[in-house]
Amino acid sequence: MALVLVTGASSGIGLLAARGLAAAGHDVVVHARTADRLPADLARAGELLGDLADADAVADVAAGAQRFGRFDAVIHNAGVIDGPDVFAVNVAAPYLLAAAMTPPERTIVISSSMHRSGSADLSGLDLAHPDRRARPYDDSKLFVTALALHLARTRSDGLAHAVDPGWVPTRMGGSHAPDDLREGSRTQQWLATAPAEEISPRTGGYWFHRRIQEPHPAATDPTFQRDLIALLAAQTGVALE
Repeated sequence: MALVLVTGASSGIGLLAARGLAAAGHDVVVHARTADRLPADLARAGELLGDLADADAVADVAAGAQRFGRFDAVIHNAGVIDGPDVFAVNVAAPYLLAAAMTPPERTIVISSSMHRSGSADLSGLDLAHPDRRARPYDDSKLFVTALALHLARTRSDGLAHAVDPGWVPTRMGGSHAPDDLREGSRTQQWLATAPAEEISPRTGGYWFHRRIQEPHPAATDPTFQRDLIALLAAQTGVALE
């Protein structure tokens, strides 16, 4: 039995992952922006509430998570596709949670195939103004993928992976998205709970439907990773150890 945190668990693939993990007997702590967004019938070991676009709220979520002890896995699922909070929710929040929480045994971030269209140019990047980027969502998914692979490289005692769930019919993906919604939640559940010897590579993978894929070259580049982490530290005022 694993203790797993799922952010953005109120709908879509986050909700499906939380339901699937709970049905398999795991202790699932779910995060949502507000309590009314969580389905009443969602089985959970606890809940954490807070707007991940707000750095102070992220700190509160991290403090609340610490009360559960060390998590076996954290699935960074919460995300937005457009608007002023793209970088705050998709990039800064996973970074701040990773910096503030006791490192879990496994970290899984939800990426997107669209990260391959992201720009690796960090010059002039301002997390508070995603509108200054040509493709802010794509950039955000490149950055969070690089974050996951940085954690895989630097936290040798844990596992870290990125998952492309596919273009699935959620509020973000739209009702006409062609990929299977349930399949889009399964890889992250497997990575969070499967015996480590069944996962190859053990850490640092970019996955689509339980198969390894090649991410954007910048995501695996240690220099880009270090530059991104330094920029995140400078702009959030929080260092990642």
